[in-house]
Amino acid sequence: MSAGPAEPDNRGLVVSGVSKRFRGPQPVDALRAVDLHIPRGQFVTIIGPSGCGKSTLLRILAGLDDPDEGDVSIFGESADHARRARHIGYVPQGLALLPWRTALDNVRLPLELTGSDGAAPARDPVEILRAFGLGDALHRKPAELSGGMRQRVAIARAFVHEPALLLMDEPYSALDELTSEVLRHELLTLWQANRTTVVFVTHSVTEAVLLSDQVVVMGQHPGTVASIVDVVLERPRGDLLELTDGFHDVDRRVRLALRDVLGP
Repeated sequence: MSAGPAEPDNRGLVVSGVSKRFRGPQPVDALRAVDLHIPRGQFVTIIGPSGCGKSTLLRILAGLDDPDEGDVSIFGESADHARRARHIGYVPQGLALLPWRTALDNVRLPLELTGSDGAAPARDPVEILRAFGLGDALHRKPAELSGGMRQRVAIARAFVHEPALLLMDEPYSALDELTSEVLRHELLTLWQANRTTVVFVTHSVTEAVLLSDQVVVMGQHPGTVASIVDVVLERPRGDLLELTDGFHDVDRRVRLALRDVLGP
């Protein structure tokens, strides 16, 4: 008798005791005993000083690096299995757009790499690019696009398989503040429509508070979870949220947590 389809795992993303050391003439402990639990559908931001292991942790979650100790479970799967099953979308710092390919061909790339294995793409690349306001730029190459447009292409590419987990490594750090503000609100609108689980790395306290359900503050040398600040602010979040007392209260708590990490 068939047991029927397995029930979906709703525990979310679980990081248990993850440590990572980079070996060499001068070994570096990048992460030590990191524990996190991110429920499905949450938007969580990781913030901390440079060199505290934020990007290393994101690469481990993406299944691109293995921890030396500890485990990662993504909705009941290993990070490597979730990556191979295309359950993870990853936007790296450098965007990694191929300069000789058009915007449309860059978004098509994950489909070409995975091939025809019986799992049809969940979204049409043209549809995704149009949803990001790039319908007139389908056949333009990265050098012909503004920084904000290139960023939209990179995020659109990460969404082509409608991932259950979206990982974003400082995606707006190279953009001017006005462009970053527009893209943050676009991302929030998209997230509120899909409720994809997001882990977002940033150096901006304002960005972290505007976007997140929780802000994870990392300690340094080696990277640890120093504190977690809950962002109890009403959603959807409008463009005047930064002017409210609630925003300023959370912003203050995150800055104080960072000050504790950095010391006097």
